[in-house]
Order: sequence, then structure tokens, then C-alpha cells
Amino acid sequence: MIKAKSPAPPLSFLLRHPAHLVACGFGSGLSPWASGTAGTLFAWLTYPFLRGLLPDDFAFAVFLLLAFVLGVTACQITGRALGVTDHGSIVWDEIVPFWAVLLLTPAGWHWQLAAFFWFRFYDIIKPTPADYFDKQVKNGLGVMMDDAIAAAYTVLTLAVFKLIVDRLI
Repeated sequence: MIKAKSPAPPLSFLLRHPAHLVACGFGSGLSPWASGTAGTLFAWLTYPFLRGLLPDDFAFAVFLLLAFVLGVTACQITGRALGVTDHGSIVWDEIVPFWAVLLLTPAGWHWQLAAFFWFRFYDIIKPTPADYFDKQVKNGLGVMMDDAIAAAYTVLTLAVFKLIVDRLI
């Protein structure tokens, strides 16, 4: 069964509460088409800027942890306001995990492109245990966790491909 997508809220919704601005990816989640992909693209485009601000891997990892915790709360508040726990306009759950993927992705645009497609694939199919968090944990933690698990699958897939490529070259 395909569930109907709830329409994106108006732009003014973002300004009603700081959590809405964060959870909706600073507006990237308001895309009428493929909002999760728009959020992931937002993450990809902002990653170089963030790395410039936080070039140290440890500092960036701490930032990611704080962004994840902030996301749990922001997604909870925004989902409640929209009446849907994991509303399509909520994309912070794509943004933070994809930043983590990019941190662990081998150097090169082709690896980042592969990471983008693998992340979107795993986010859409929701392999175990992501499906558990998506279906059973109806709060901000569940919203963030299923994408964090998609990120872990993505990093694992990239590591396997990197190993294969390195052995072939």
C-alpha cells in the first residue's frame, strides 16, 4: 500500500518555531518533489562549508552528535505540529546522517556521488533495523534513527566497493 504524501507546509511555517526551520532543513524540505532527496542535496552542498568551519574530524564528529540530538527534538516538535511523526517536509533526518556519510566517504566527487545514490537507496528501502525505527518508534528518535542506519549501510557499502577497487588497481 502506497501512503499519500502530506502536502508541504507554507514557508511561513518555518518561522513559527526554530525547530521547524531546523527539521525542515532550512527550507529544503519544502520541495514539492522528492523532499528527502532535496534534503540530502542540501547536506551535500553545505558539507564543504561546514568542513571549512570544522576541519578537524573530531570537532566535526562532535558537531554531528549535537546536530543529531538537536534533530531528535526538532523532528519531534515539528512532527507534532504537522500532525505526522515523519512528515515528508522533515529532512533534518537526511541531512545529519548524510553529513556523517560524507565525513567517512573516500576522497573524490565520484565517491560522493556514489554515497549520495547509496544513501538514497537505503533511506528508501529501509533495511533492518531501519524499518523497525520507521514503523515502530513514532517520535523524533525514530525519525532520526532510520536515516542514521541508512547512513551506516551506505558507509559499509562504500567500504566494500573501496576495498574491491583498491584490489583491482
